[in-house]
Amino acid sequence: MKLRIIVTLKNGVLDPQGKAIQNALGGLGFEGVEDVRAGKIFELDVADSTSDAAIDEMCRKLLANTVIENYRVEKL
Repeated sequence: MKLRIIVTLKNGVLDPQGKAIQNALGGLGFEGVEDVRAGKIFELDVADSTSDAAIDEMCRKLLANTVIENYRVEKL
């Protein structure tokens, strides 16, 4: 089974990487970019028998810092 895990910062958490990207876009002449939030995407290929609980545990223990990040799982 193929999974895509999308990790994003929670609202209210400062995103210096996103700000740097926003500033770089402005420097390259792209006007009107009001905000940028950077995130991560992980693509996993796991056994079909892998439980939702095990997938959730992988995310909480390694792939996302749940103090400052949200994540969602897409089954492809």
